[in-house]
Amino acid sequence: MKLVTYNTGTGPRCGVLQEDSVIDVTTLLGAPQTLRDVQALLETGSDAVAQLQTALAQGNPSAPVFALEDVQLQSPILRPPTIRDFMIFEEHATQQGTREREEAWYRMPIFYFSNPLCVYGPEDTVPHPSASNMLDYELEIGCVIGREGSNVAEADALDYIAGFLIFNDWSARDLQRDESAVGLGPAKGKDTASSLGPCLVTTDELAPLIRDGRLHVKCSARVNGVPWVEDSDGSLSYHTWGAMVERASRDSRVAVGDVLGCGTVGGGSIGEAIRKGYEARWLQPGDVVEFEVEGIGTLRNTVGPKVDEDPNYRYGVGIEIEAPVPGIATGYVYELKLP
Repeated sequence: MKLVTYNTGTGPRCGVLQEDSVIDVTTLLGAPQTLRDVQALLETGSDAVAQLQTALAQGNPSAPVFALEDVQLQSPILRPPTIRDFMIFEEHATQQGTREREEAWYRMPIFYFSNPLCVYGPEDTVPHPSASNMLDYELEIGCVIGREGSNVAEADALDYIAGFLIFNDWSARDLQRDESAVGLGPAKGKDTASSLGPCLVTTDELAPLIRDGRLHVKCSARVNGVPWVEDSDGSLSYHTWGAMVERASRDSRVAVGDVLGCGTVGGGSIGEAIRKGYEARWLQPGDVVEFEVEGIGTLRNTVGPKVDEDPNYRYGVGIEIEAPVPGIATGYVYELKLP
């Protein structure tokens, strides 16, 4: 199934996307309270998806059905409890083999915590960070946790994943590189926005594309209709989705609605596009960014203007940022080599 959070103007509600129609889940299930997003559905119980499948099969003539064009889709998870963003693609991690990664990167899936308070959905306008002049996108896939757990083994991890969605990890590269020298992670460079959507595709629907713990899908990005990465292979991750869940939950917990991002797929950032010879550049207000992932759909956002821009802002970027070298990785083809 494809689960969505939709709005007809009266507030967000959970829905099921079937072709070009959205069916209201609250009414379909006869829920006592409004299910305002996909997380609310998942929180009804570990068998929420199965119950919804049964209700769909049985049908409920009183459940409202809306044309997709008549609703606004929002982030499937409006405010995730946490967003952990990993970096499991070696091509991105090594910048097409132009830098060497630490031994720890190969030994375990590395992640940082992003900001669940600044989540955007399909077609939303995402403000350009006011203190940055190097706004980047990151083409990622995310999974959503559908069952709470601690110390989950990799072999059991798919039982905890409710489904998958597209994840745009908007990144202010100049802020990120400036503060990362201190060693606390990307912090403010990743603080302003994450986009999720357009829907959550349940794990069972994507099962034919999941092999060896990896999602075998093609991923593409376009800016103003122009491709900046085409058919990047989602299966070429060094670490698996199960390894991500295991690492996230070890000595901790994952909760329903948590989002785990896989990190940028190979070629899925502007720096990589430049190095591969695309006529790419840092994003500017008015740019339309589209991510397309096989089996999930298309996530589209427009970059909005800077808000309260202050050229004398005291916490602006304080170092010179080296620009990507155009064309240095033209013709580069990544080959996954596992130990």
